[in-house]
Amino acid sequence: MASPVLRSHGAFKEKSPHAPQQQNAYGHSGFGAPGQPNAGAPQQAYGQPQAPYGAPQQGYGHPDQLQQMYQAPAANPLDTGRMTYDHVITRTAALLGIIVAVGAVTWFTVPGLFIVGAIAGLVLGLINAFRKEPSKPLIIAYAAAEGVFLGGISAFFEAMYPGIVFQAVLATVATFAVTLMLYRSRVIRVTSKFRRFVMIALLGYLAFSLINFGIMLFAGDNFGMFGLRSVEVNIPILGTMPLGVIVGIFAVFLATMSLLVDFDAIERGVKQGVPERYAWTAAFGLTVTLVWLYLELLRLIAIFRD
Repeated sequence: MASPVLRSHGAFKEKSPHAPQQQNAYGHSGFGAPGQPNAGAPQQAYGQPQAPYGAPQQGYGHPDQLQQMYQAPAANPLDTGRMTYDHVITRTAALLGIIVAVGAVTWFTVPGLFIVGAIAGLVLGLINAFRKEPSKPLIIAYAAAEGVFLGGISAFFEAMYPGIVFQAVLATVATFAVTLMLYRSRVIRVTSKFRRFVMIALLGYLAFSLINFGIMLFAGDNFGMFGLRSVEVNIPILGTMPLGVIVGIFAVFLATMSLLVDFDAIERGVKQGVPERYAWTAAFGLTVTLVWLYLELLRLIAIFRD
């Protein structure tokens, strides 16, 4: 399931056009108070001798200072401590690298630990998702837990369906690349209605997943390995197929839509100049969506091959 990190976190929310402007050191949105231009600037006391008209002024506005400011290089996001796309990319790559490394170790040693990894990943995921400030150690711990889970569950599926893990990884990478290309080319635009649809669909899919999980725990023998997903349904024109095919295709579509929402939130965060530390939040949210996409593709391919 995709995390609500980038959808609900204040740092990545769309700013209201009626939001108050940034205030200066004097508490005003501009140089002075409303209706009083430059009221926030220090005034010379009444009765003090005034500088001769045309004499050079000292302090801010002095010709030498203005020349230095003009010649100084423009500050970029790295100089001001703001989040950039490079920050998000490097941190996301680091988290995915941890998942792959830990997953490989789990695969070849104790794949049965995937249950422990699943529980730890769920707990750490919820903690990170609802934290107001990102925690680098907790996000890295989440990636390690997901590595244990994905390494074990992937070994399990690979033993049943040889070659399935490579197919799922390839499909995940291809889906991510196509989705990013569509977003960058503005073929698909993320609007408020689009985000609302994704959130409602996520809640509906979450409800189905919880019900199906309960069935798999307590009535799995009456349904099959995938619970309700194993039930055969008859669809006009298409014929009989497992319900998991329909649900899986919808889940992959929903995960893809979640990627678009994540891309939009990251772009908005960069343009709004959020602090660099929130790159960890962005990387965490993007990693959660990619993990979910991989799991859905892995399960869908397994149902097709079954």
